[in-house]
Amino acid sequence: MEVFLDNIIFSLQKSGGVSVVWEQHLKRILVDQDFQCNVLEYDSANSNFFRQQISINSDLIDLKTSRLLFLNRYLNINSKEKGRHIFHSSYYRTENNKNAINVTTVHDFTYEHFVKGISQKIHSWQKNNAINNSEGIICVSNSTKRDLLNYLPHIKENKIKVIYNGVDNSFHLLKEDVFFDKKHNFEDFSYALYIGDRRAKYKNFYMAVDACALANIPLLIVGGGELSTEELFNLQKKLGDGNFFALLGVKVDDLNYYYNKAFCLLYPSLYEGFGIPVVEAQRTGCPVIASDSSSIPEIIGNQYLAIKDPTPQKIAKRIQELVLNSNLRKEAIELGLEKASTFSWENSYNQTSEFYKELYKS
Repeated sequence: MEVFLDNIIFSLQKSGGVSVVWEQHLKRILVDQDFQCNVLEYDSANSNFFRQQISINSDLIDLKTSRLLFLNRYLNINSKEKGRHIFHSSYYRTENNKNAINVTTVHDFTYEHFVKGISQKIHSWQKNNAINNSEGIICVSNSTKRDLLNYLPHIKENKIKVIYNGVDNSFHLLKEDVFFDKKHNFEDFSYALYIGDRRAKYKNFYMAVDACALANIPLLIVGGGELSTEELFNLQKKLGDGNFFALLGVKVDDLNYYYNKAFCLLYPSLYEGFGIPVVEAQRTGCPVIASDSSSIPEIIGNQYLAIKDPTPQKIAKRIQELVLNSNLRKEAIELGLEKASTFSWENSYNQTSEFYKELYKS
């Protein structure tokens, strides 16, 4: 079966969750004997961290210049391919060719929920156009599927398949005596961890900070860009010097260590299409205190730690309960490990490739 893959996300991001999803899919389908793949790519793709992790035979790549990427990113593909084939874009484009069977992966509806103005309208126009022109639609969680049917109620439900994201095998339990040159001064299991974007309000970064202040626990911040002067001022005011530390450019293996040695991950985000950090943390035996909203109830292992209408006080109370009751933390670890074991990139790929075959036969 012929499959055309559109690598445009590698030219739109340096890294990021959608790049992770596409890299995991690409490296499996390129060696799958059931498919003959061709790849559409722009010459700026190699600046993407995840694109750098995979090797693609140059004979398979239709390389385009990135000079007009700002425009081309919104335009659908026109090919002269005469045979029936699957077209799957990494980011909301479809192929106009009548022989193409278009597949779109929908990652979330963050723009529709939290962004206003022209950027929201352009994003929604492109995404809706891809969904409307696709024979098959993949949603990364049931929560995302519900959002899709809410915003686009005319879409037939039988076109949608929920395929959960996976989790990298690099995230796993470490032996207790493993040596690691950590970059902070916190004792093992003494700190809370916050990972990723801090600036989007729905991520509730400062709720996590306030909760740490109330629970008197240090905070390790990973990723999300350098701390601004305002963020530094607020962190010093709320937590005090020596009670917070920020790390950038953390490699996957290093992040696995920080998850392993954290007391808990704080993830009070009010909206996620899936929530990869929750599953990563749970695979390492790190309890996750999160919000009980969007996709989180589907992927968290311990519903007690999923807080409805989270506040700093509610989060701090959960932290303190885990501190005072070691059995509660042990149970959270066990439930998290059990739940995380149900997610893998192999499952995600196998379900996607089966979906291709179903669409091709129909």
